[in-house]
Amino acid sequence: MHTRSKISILQTTCINCTQTNCIVNSYANSESNRKFIESKKILKCKKGQQFIMEGAMVNGLFIILKGTAKVFRTGINGKEQIVRFAKSGEVIGHRGFGTEEHYPIGAVALEDTLLCYFSKELLQEALLNNAKLAYDMMLFYANELNRSESKVKTISQMTVRERVIDSILYINRKFGDTDGYLNLVLSRKEYADYAGTTEEQVIRTLSTLKKEGLIRTRGKKIGIYNIDNLKAEISQHNFFLDS
Repeated sequence: MHTRSKISILQTTCINCTQTNCIVNSYANSESNRKFIESKKILKCKKGQQFIMEGAMVNGLFIILKGTAKVFRTGINGKEQIVRFAKSGEVIGHRGFGTEEHYPIGAVALEDTLLCYFSKELLQEALLNNAKLAYDMMLFYANELNRSESKVKTISQMTVRERVIDSILYINRKFGDTDGYLNLVLSRKEYADYAGTTEEQVIRTLSTLKKEGLIRTRGKKIGIYNIDNLKAEISQHNFFLDS
C-alpha cells in the first residue's frame, strides 16, 4: 500500500544545481525565466510515499532532484502496471498537461527522494514566453511518445521469459550495477508489474535464468553473469529502445 503522508516542502534555486540532464536546468540563468525558476519548490518524499495520485487534478510538473520513483497506471481489476522507473533529472507528470485535466498515472518514491515541483500555471506561462523551452519540451514529448509506442509494440510480441529479460536489461541500462548487482532493488511483484506478467511467472523465470548461469540473486537483488547472452535472446525486439 502506498503511503500518502504529508510531503515536506523546501525552497531552493536552480542556479547552482548540478543536475545537467534536467530539461529546465539550462534555462536557470535566463532573465526571462527568473520568475519560473524562483517559484520552484523542493518536495521531500519518504520511501513508499505517493506524490502523484492517478486521476487527481493536474497541478504541476515534477523533476527528480535526487532519488528514484516508479510511474504506474491501474489496469483491469485494479492491477498495477508500472509504466517506467525514473531517476535523477527525469520528468514526471508531463502526461497530465495539454488537453488532460487529470493525471493519467500515479507515482511513488522508491527511496527517500527530493523532487523539484513547478506549478501548472507558471510552467504554461514560461512556455508561452520562451520559444526555446517550448521547443525543447516539444522534442521531449515526441521522444517520449516514440519510446512508449515502441515499447507497446515490442512487449506484445514477447514471451514471458523475454519480457523478464527485457526488464532486467532495462534496469541495468538505466541504473547500472554495483558489486555485480543492479543498483535498483525491486520486489518480484514490481518486476511482474513492469513486465506485464505475474509474480509467480517472474519467480519461475528468474529461477530458470539462474540455473542457466545467466543471472545470480541475493535476496531481492539481481546480478547479471552473462549480459551478451541475455541481449541476444531479445535482440530481435530492439531491447535498447526504452532507456
